[in-house]
Amino acid sequence: MHKAGFVNIVGNPNVGKSTLMNRLVGERISIATFKAQTTRHRIMGIVNTEDSQIVFSDTPGVLKPNYKLQESMLAFSESALADADVLLYVTDVVESPEKNKDFLDKVAKMTIPVLLLINKIDQSDQKTLGSVVEKWHSLLPNAEILPISAQANFGVDMLMKRIRELLPDSPPYFDKEQLTDKPAKFFVSEIIREKILLYYDKEIPYSVEVSVERFKEEEKIIRINAVIYVERDSQKGIIIGHQGVALKKVSSEARKALERFFDKKIYLETFVKVDKDWRSNQKELNHFGYNPDM
Repeated sequence: MHKAGFVNIVGNPNVGKSTLMNRLVGERISIATFKAQTTRHRIMGIVNTEDSQIVFSDTPGVLKPNYKLQESMLAFSESALADADVLLYVTDVVESPEKNKDFLDKVAKMTIPVLLLINKIDQSDQKTLGSVVEKWHSLLPNAEILPISAQANFGVDMLMKRIRELLPDSPPYFDKEQLTDKPAKFFVSEIIREKILLYYDKEIPYSVEVSVERFKEEEKIIRINAVIYVERDSQKGIIIGHQGVALKKVSSEARKALERFFDKKIYLETFVKVDKDWRSNQKELNHFGYNPDM
């Protein structure tokens, strides 16, 4: 009998959801940095075996929205509650269980299997972990609690085994060769955005969106033109940097990462444009793919 299902990963920002997703899928599907709000979309990673297909979904961290982009991000997270066959709720050893109680209440009402994953246990001791488990058990009494460390790859195999046991009997949802639901262009923009997150401080990375205008794959090379959008002229100056040094550095790091990702030579050209207040403009957000209904 073939098993298949949607296994959706949810939780607050910065608890290690993307690192876990990449461990489970065995590929670098989600960008994972030390900054909160790194994931903005709902990203699927598909794991196929002969008799099963697990469709993992990484989602943005749950937060109280301050602008339209964050409203879209929250909608992606909430949509993951609606179509999951198994829900992975990720927390860690330091997070307060009371954070974002509204979202937690929705999780508590779910009738599907919920696996509560206490991540980063390598940063804790037995006593602390025991009290964390107790606290979570009182909040989500129906959830199965598994301590893990995604970074150290501890408990991930056990988690994978449990997920396979919980999958419903079903034919595959996607072609067995498929690894993700996202096109190549999406990963180009995510990798460039990751380098911006790592290289710039403060508000800059959160004001940036990347759009791939050209992706032309030839036999030995992929030619890419990407536009980095910011909200203000002053941000454009910071992204480009003195004599273009900052932009060159980001482009060079992104090109190397893209060559590893596609296993092919990359020619990358980047441009910077101002798109005033794009994070609060629904039409622009739809253009950048932030419409959870699409």
